[in-house]
Formats: sequence, C-alpha cells, structure tokens
Amino acid sequence: MTSSLRTVGVVGAGCIGATVCVDFVVHGFRVVAVDLDDAALRDTRTLLHEVNRFLPAVRPGLTRLAPKEAMERLVTSTDLAALAECEFVVENVSERWEVKRDLYQQLDKVLPAGVGIGVNTSSIPVGRLAAETTRPDLVVGIHFMNPSYLKESVEVMRGEATSDNCLDQVRDLLTALGKQAVVVGDFPGFVSNRISHLFFNEAIRTVQDQGVDPAAVDEIFKKCFGHTMGPLETADLIGLDTVLLTLENLHDSYRDDRYDGCALLRDMVRSGRLGRKTGQGFYHYRGAGAAVTNTTGDAR
Repeated sequence: MTSSLRTVGVVGAGCIGATVCVDFVVHGFRVVAVDLDDAALRDTRTLLHEVNRFLPAVRPGLTRLAPKEAMERLVTSTDLAALAECEFVVENVSERWEVKRDLYQQLDKVLPAGVGIGVNTSSIPVGRLAAETTRPDLVVGIHFMNPSYLKESVEVMRGEATSDNCLDQVRDLLTALGKQAVVVGDFPGFVSNRISHLFFNEAIRTVQDQGVDPAAVDEIFKKCFGHTMGPLETADLIGLDTVLLTLENLHDSYRDDRYDGCALLRDMVRSGRLGRKTGQGFYHYRGAGAAVTNTTGDAR
C-alpha cells in the first residue's frame, strides 16, 4: 500500500458501495462503512467474507486475510458521526440530487478539516456537490465501476475547484488499490456514462422495438466486439432504476432526447424488475454465483 492513508470512510453500502468497501479492505485499509440500512451493511460483511475466501483467484497477487482480521478491518455504522475518524471518504448514495445535496451538507459538518470527499456519481457534476461544502478544493469525482475489486482503472473527475493536492492524494489512493486513475473534466455523465447510457438505452430500445432476444444483443457485443459483458447484462448489474435515474439526470442536463429513457426501461422499473438486486431484470438471477437465465427462459 503506497498511500499514506489508513482509514477510509464509505457512505452508501449498496450495489457498488459494498464492492468499494471490500476493495479497500483487501488492499490493507481500515474501512468505516455507513448506511441507513442495517441489511446493506450485513450484506457488505458477507461479500467481504466471500471475496476474501477466494481472494488469490479474484485478485492474483493479493494474500487472503485471516477471516477475523478481514472482519475487524470493516467497521459498520448507521451514524455519519462514525466518519469523524476517517482520513478520506468515498460517497456512493443515490443519484437523486436532494439526497446527495443533504448528505454533503452533513458530511461537511462531520468530517474534520482537511478530509477530502470522493464523489462516486454517475451523472451529477462534482462542482455542484462541492458547492454544498466549505471544502470545494477537497471534493473530487471518483467513478468506481462495479465490482470495484475486479477493475483496474477508475474514472476521476476533477472539479473546477479541486486542488492539485487532492488530486495527487486520490492518485496515490488508487495506486494503493492497484488501479490507474484516468482523469477527465467535470461535466454531466463524464466520459463513461455520457456514452454508456446512450448505449444501454438503445440496446433496450432494440429489444422493445424489434423483439430481439436480450441474450442475442449481449452475445453480439461479447463475441463480436470482445466486451466482457453485454449492455443488457451490464444494465442489470448496475440496476435498471439507477440506469433510468442517470438517463433522467443527463436528459435534464443536456436537453437531448437521446437520453429519454425508453418505454420498456420505464415499465421494468415500475414493475420492480431492476436487475440483479431484485433477482429479475433482462435475466433471472438465482443468487450470487448461481446460474443465470434470460427472460425467455433459456439457460445461460
């Protein structure tokens, strides 16, 4: 571990936040995870146990931790005050502006002076959130992909006020996680989601309008273009509600109808078919690591 930091806070232990917690722990950090949902915190501890169990296979070069040590490195709480001992905090809560705005105002009061905040956002500009704090120079975008512990690069968004020192600290932090920081500017959706969510929306629209089997869409992108996952599998992994919310934020920002979520996506979100987290999206999921079937019932 090359970073001088030792204790990192993670706010939001949902689909991506849980994997960020695990990533930090297995790379030698102590993590304080905060979420309002006790079940999400329990699930994060379960994920850490499972990833650590198979760690040499999951991340070659890393050594499996003793189970007790792994659990001791992860502190969980439903109280933001637990973050007061952290040297840096990564935020992973909902993409709803009101939720993030209120959180950043609270974090500004809880965190000691000099502690930076990494914004793991899909579409909300870093500068807009930084303006809700008294430390805009210490707010930077860190777009971890899911699952964080398997990814080798991170999109880093430098806000207009982000200081050189903050950016250097984040580079060191990501180096300690075995990741490369790819630094871009601060604009809605950034590089990854400004492009990828058009991709998701059009893939869903193809299923909607042309009746193409979801598995066929994904197989084309995996077998013909070499993608690790197809666009519909990826949307299921992210959560279709999160995909739709990100599209709505991008539509509001750019006033571009290409970001208008298609009818099928909206119908699936309304019906609670959100992807992996609910067990059904474009595919059916039978638990972590279990076989997956597509919506036509074919085994995959």
